[in-house]
Amino acid sequence: MQEPVFFRSLFELHVELADALDLGQTPAGHRRVINIVGGRFEGERLRGRVLTGGADWQIVRADGVSVLDARYTLQADDGALIQVTSQGLRRGPADVLARIARGEDPDPSLYYFRTALRFETGAPQYAFLNDLLAVGFGRRRPRAVELRVQELL
Repeated sequence: MQEPVFFRSLFELHVELADALDLGQTPAGHRRVINIVGGRFEGERLRGRVLTGGADWQIVRADGVSVLDARYTLQADDGALIQVTSQGLRRGPADVLARIARGEDPDPSLYYFRTALRFETGAPQYAFLNDLLAVGFGRRRPRAVELRVQELL
């Protein structure tokens, strides 16, 4: 029996980030807001840039896990706009998370960084995005996030 295929590559995403705004301990947890200042994405079916103006509204739990809630807009090379909602988790050993917090770039195999992505657009050529779920396999770089975004089939 042939192994089923669960994913198809959608695009590679590079999101540029501002410095984190640390709101401190709130009733929901340790709140951080990381504004998005640009970036690029490229895949077989679409490519373009990440617009300035989105953000990741994070909660860092007491166990060190970052609960991610990012919203931002992509602009395809043909001008079409695509809204992204991305929710996920980043966790790992305390020493690796401390390295990330210091702006270092540890190997992504040392920590878990996954997001679930949904898309919304009125552009007919990208309407297929409105009806799919995607998974992002992430890497935290200094001042950036990289996601390998895979469509869930």
